[in-house]
Amino acid sequence: MLKLYGGARSRASIVQWYLEELAIPYEFVMLDMQAGEHRKPEYLAINPMGKVPAIIDGDFKLWESGAILLYLDEKYGKVKHSLEERAQLAQWILFANSTLATGIFVEANREREMPRLMTPLNEIFQRQQFLLGGTFTVADVAVGSVLAYIPMMLKLDLSSYPAIYTYVKRLSERPAFQKTIGSRSS
Repeated sequence: MLKLYGGARSRASIVQWYLEELAIPYEFVMLDMQAGEHRKPEYLAINPMGKVPAIIDGDFKLWESGAILLYLDEKYGKVKHSLEERAQLAQWILFANSTLATGIFVEANREREMPRLMTPLNEIFQRQQFLLGGTFTVADVAVGSVLAYIPMMLKLDLSSYPAIYTYVKRLSERPAFQKTIGSRSS
């Protein structure tokens, strides 16, 4: 069975959301980050960087949430994507984990970057329900989780971006989201 390693309040919940979407059985291994379990030799053998999340799928070990999402989509996803579609998925996942997360969650960047990032995203969601059109994909897990954390963790108001607000609301109503990331907001 696939094992997902994570800590409380970590990006492991993003991977967990996608595992739930795919209905893949998995074991969640909660590491006590305060006690330094992520720095112990047993875990460093899985991820030498000592960060979470990481997975073990059979004999295969992988870390970095974006890489894990792409792997899960490729191996377990219900739709096989063309090279171009896989590139678009990677584009959005990399955007979520680097550009969007850094622009929003690094306070020194937020005032400058938030309008630059949120305005075009809002325009995209005015035209379509999901990042790649009318179908929910792993890209929505990556970008949607970052956007969902804005009101949850930063307590920032998204009302000036109504299409993003509607998008986040749509995602937050998904049962897999409710079971994972949504359970953190209560």
